[in-house]
Amino acid sequence: MAQRTKPPFRADHVGSLLRPDRLHQARAEYKAGRIDLDALRAVEDDAVREVIALQRDAGLQTVTDGEQRRTSWHMDFIYSLGGIEQVSGESLHVQFHNEEGTYDYAPPAMKVAGKVTLPETIFAGAFTFLRENAFEGQTPKLTIPSPSMVHYRGGNSSIDSSVYPDIGEFWTDLTAAYNRQMRGVYELGCRYLQLDDTSLAYINDPAQREHIEAIGGDPAHLHEQYIRNINRALAGRPDDLTVTTHLCRGNNQSMWAAEGGYDFVAEALFNDLEVDGYFLEYDDERSGTFEPLRFVPKGKQVVLGLVTTKRPQLEDKDMLKRRIDEASKYVDRDQLSISGQCGFSSTEEGNKLTIDEEAAKLRLIVEVADEVWG
Repeated sequence: MAQRTKPPFRADHVGSLLRPDRLHQARAEYKAGRIDLDALRAVEDDAVREVIALQRDAGLQTVTDGEQRRTSWHMDFIYSLGGIEQVSGESLHVQFHNEEGTYDYAPPAMKVAGKVTLPETIFAGAFTFLRENAFEGQTPKLTIPSPSMVHYRGGNSSIDSSVYPDIGEFWTDLTAAYNRQMRGVYELGCRYLQLDDTSLAYINDPAQREHIEAIGGDPAHLHEQYIRNINRALAGRPDDLTVTTHLCRGNNQSMWAAEGGYDFVAEALFNDLEVDGYFLEYDDERSGTFEPLRFVPKGKQVVLGLVTTKRPQLEDKDMLKRRIDEASKYVDRDQLSISGQCGFSSTEEGNKLTIDEEAAKLRLIVEVADEVWG
């Protein structure tokens, strides 16, 4: 059984990487008005070059910019869509958890206040810089939030009903904007696009389904609506553009927000969502069993997120290999790969480990893939 020559690769990673201290400092100085935007961009450029080299040195074929230029994995993108406004004073809070307890987190807030458009290709400059600075043999990947993420947090209540009295028109405009985004990054040379989507994982959690119902949604069928609209966003995609999706249950400074296996969404997720591969969180018992993988059809890849990005301790190689063996009872081993369970820095603060520990995790992923798949 051989390594893969196209993404997702046997050893892969989700996308975000820890920011160096000097980038944190530069961002703070920029906010305080002590440096200008050009000075901040120069520090970001250096940080991106460093994470490109880090991924090469780890032996990865995938290369991202580590989301070094972003504040969060999704809101920088969403705020760049036409019609989306950042709002303050929103009462929504998300409870994140870790071994130390529960934290009440007020996420960045948004409202659909106008017709949704794509004024320009989002992250065009960031992707171009990545492509131009990648080393030979590296495949640049762009990560963006799924269309579902524009809707999930507030549901229909976050959409101005005077702008969209018919919610179907909102989805038509949103998916059209995403379709133009897909075509725009393809023209820039992107051949590996990832849609990050916490909503399709959150819906597996009974507590999250209660939240959906409380804000007027249909928890039994919301994931099917999301899948249909993601497919609309990807309509007519080029044959040589690989599209994957990443599902997780929250990743914020080593904390998580939801739990539950993939059982509730699995059949529609794997059979109806028109993507090439799935990055699935599988680093602990919160993610459930591998049994839902029985719905994965031939021709689709599953990237098992067996290596946690939330803690610095390295996983045992034999344990990781046993987990791959367990998964292969439900889906052919040739359809499997391995990665971290999520990004290392979904928000600019990052998870609770060092850059050296992050690099060790990435090397471990590559070593296990080499030993399992040759």
